[in-house]
Amino acid sequence: MKQIKLPQNWVRLILAIAIAINISGCHSQAESSTLQKDCEADGDFVFIPEGKFIRGSDRQERDFAYNISAKAIADSPEGIKQAEQKLRQTGWFDRESDRQSISIYSYCIGRNLVTNQEYQEFVRATNHRTPGITAQEYQQQGFLVHPYSKVEEFLWSNGTYPPSTAKHPVVLIDYDDALAYAEWKGAQIGARYRLPTELEWEKAARGESGSYFPWGDDWQAAATNFGGSKINYTTEIASYPLSKSAYGVEDMAGNVFEYTSTLIQQDDRTVMKGCSWDDLSGFCRAAYRHTRPVNSRHILFGFRLVRIK
Repeated sequence: MKQIKLPQNWVRLILAIAIAINISGCHSQAESSTLQKDCEADGDFVFIPEGKFIRGSDRQERDFAYNISAKAIADSPEGIKQAEQKLRQTGWFDRESDRQSISIYSYCIGRNLVTNQEYQEFVRATNHRTPGITAQEYQQQGFLVHPYSKVEEFLWSNGTYPPSTAKHPVVLIDYDDALAYAEWKGAQIGARYRLPTELEWEKAARGESGSYFPWGDDWQAAATNFGGSKINYTTEIASYPLSKSAYGVEDMAGNVFEYTSTLIQQDDRTVMKGCSWDDLSGFCRAAYRHTRPVNSRHILFGFRLVRIK
């Protein structure tokens, strides 16, 4: 029988539907217990129990986000006021979901972001393309943020990541690259992996009580690698203890934005969570969300996985 190869956007749609069906109901006690055992046996993953958590943000939190972001780029009272007014005009934080308590199933999420070293193993085993983007592709992609000379600092050479970055999160990969890695990783041990949904990521980051950040509601500049850190690059995973969530999931604020499996189907975009090494403090809250095309490759974007079997 002739094999039918579906268009990639169909594959993504089918995957999104399968994820929605798989997570639409609660796990039985036996299923949850089995998942927890599998998760604990795989030390790279963290079990998140079934139950309610607070997602999204309210007016108070969004106002807080605009204010702390303004303080990061201005130091005088008048300067802060002007910066905050300009930030509010962007509407960045007003696009967040409303604050609400919802219930979510149990699941098993990656303790860490996927690293350059781990991704290199996949590339070598499958001959998959290495992370990267040409200058022309970068220009066509838009949302440049940085000149291509900065992108060059992250480019791989001869199948090898930049020096001294083995434990840094892999970047310059798109949504389909992440899916391919998940499929390959699962095949190695007979498990199944996928990207986390937006809700899975958010609960893992903020816990049940709806804290703004993994460490609580107060902004702490030393807690993560963000724009104010002045590092101007990714850092090794698990380098910031305060960015570890209450469940023990590392880097849930800062370092890189993360792809989720939550898709905006009408324009083929994926919801991204977290914040990056080049962002203002307000973006580092667990409630923040934005979307990018699934074919985006950027020095600010990485990913982690969820184990489903």
